[in-house]
Amino acid sequence: MSAPYVLVLYYSRHGATADMARQIARGVEQAGLEARLRTVPSVSADCEAVAPAIPAQGAIYATLDDLKNCSALALGSPTRFGNMAASLKYFLDGTSGLWLTGELVGKPAGVFTSTSSLHGGQESTLLSMLLPLLHHGMLVLGLPYSENALLETRGGGTPYGPSHHAGADGKRQLDEHEISLCRALGQRLAQTAKRLENSRG
Repeated sequence: MSAPYVLVLYYSRHGATADMARQIARGVEQAGLEARLRTVPSVSADCEAVAPAIPAQGAIYATLDDLKNCSALALGSPTRFGNMAASLKYFLDGTSGLWLTGELVGKPAGVFTSTSSLHGGQESTLLSMLLPLLHHGMLVLGLPYSENALLETRGGGTPYGPSHHAGADGKRQLDEHEISLCRALGQRLAQTAKRLENSRG
């Protein structure tokens, strides 16, 4: 049996959501658990297109076993018209086997997103990502207002999960508040997973 880990599962088109995932992973590791970064392939409009089994760069593609065996989950996507990206939704749509066997019930989970505009659907995207996690019986963790960055941010940041305002060209870097909130989510997920594991053992 592998050591406990937090799965940081995301889709990123231009890199902003991937940057957030790395900061969440850092928070997980600061709290003493392994962070496992995984992504999903793009959904192609051409039904005959086949993506390589391993992406050319970045995190490798997630498997259902990565999800099944995690101690906690951080799920991230850029916003697509106020909703998660189709690629992440496609992966989640394939998890009905895990739902049938209750593999994710009782595991902590949180969500994160990035948008090109400040009011581009950050909160609705985060809420949309929570829905399948609730169906799986996961324990949803947000960000409490005891996180000072949540009160001070001029970019992204919500109580539903970290968010990032990437700008119209997608090149705005994560600011100090957005980084702080990403790390805070990672820490909360790892700490909660450890507490749950200790209560079982």
